[in-house]
Amino acid sequence: MRTILLLLSLSVWLVGCGGDDNGTNSGSEGGREISWYAAADSSSEALVNSFWNTSGKYFNYDSNGKIDFHYWPQAHALDVLIDAYERTGDNKYKSLFDQWFEGVKIKNGNTFKNDYYDDMEWNALAILRAYKATNDVKYKDAALQIWEYIKIGWNNNAGGGITWKKGMEYSKNACSNGPACILAARLYQEFGDESNKEWALKIYSWEKSTLFNSNNGMVYDNINSETGEIQTNWVFTYNQGTFIGSAVELHKIMGEKAYLNDAVLAADYTTSSLVNNSILKSEGDGDGGLFKGIFVRYFTELIQQNRLDATAKKRYVQFLQHNAETLWTLGTSKPAVFFGIDWRTRSGASTGLTEQLSGCMLIEAMALLEDKEML
Repeated sequence: MRTILLLLSLSVWLVGCGGDDNGTNSGSEGGREISWYAAADSSSEALVNSFWNTSGKYFNYDSNGKIDFHYWPQAHALDVLIDAYERTGDNKYKSLFDQWFEGVKIKNGNTFKNDYYDDMEWNALAILRAYKATNDVKYKDAALQIWEYIKIGWNNNAGGGITWKKGMEYSKNACSNGPACILAARLYQEFGDESNKEWALKIYSWEKSTLFNSNNGMVYDNINSETGEIQTNWVFTYNQGTFIGSAVELHKIMGEKAYLNDAVLAADYTTSSLVNNSILKSEGDGDGGLFKGIFVRYFTELIQQNRLDATAKKRYVQFLQHNAETLWTLGTSKPAVFFGIDWRTRSGASTGLTEQLSGCMLIEAMALLEDKEML
């Protein structure tokens, strides 16, 4: 799988020498305080330097230059570029947005349309963020066009919901409904179309009633409408994350504390049960490598909500900080700044795109919270 790094005697890489604090430091490395701003600079630069395909204008599938194209991780790579640009204002990140927009579309058959509804949702969410960051109308138009493709995936099998894949209309998955709800809610907040608010409410209501355990906060992976079977044994961090994100967005729109309570229930389940010694568990490489990072993105949105109980907020910040400090001090291969599938263990001499993205999302989240003086 991956080459094991044998040079364990490498000197400790001191983050504080590499950048501006831009906020309150927390944690320590080699007796020095960790600057999350500097760490985020290093991790997001490593993503670009080691994964960006200059000629193809997309991100390679590993740090060794594997050019396999996978559509859905590209969305999360764009998300990290936007995170870094919003944090720094550095045009070296912004300059890649247009290139990404061109290259990913070409690699996907010169369209953003795809048979997998969740893949389109991830990309629409990232493209909508690119519009908000740049005000370039092409991103707005693309996000709205993809949303029209996504809505076709709704049918009445299993009582509603957006299907996972074209041709598999019986399979209704958390991964194709949570992101769709977030997208609909954000489109409503950005452009004011009431129909999108109704879509967000409809999708959320279906997912909560069908795939959410309101007793303990578990989000089940899918329901097969042909058999009626709900896959209760598959509980993944990213589905927890997008359910949290859906609830947070509807709380913003509706102002009802019940949505925040749903998000807290899902967050509490994740932070207590989908962990190893309080560190988000490994869910493998490939697609699974991205799961933790997606949870972190929407968990961080929850942390920032003003109406979140102060005790819960403090607990969540401590949880995220513990994960980040563990990743940065134990799980980061330096000086390359590579992340692996287990945040407690270094990746080695190379790593995959999905694992790298999850680590980048965690470090950028910490830099964001540091900047907001929430650590």
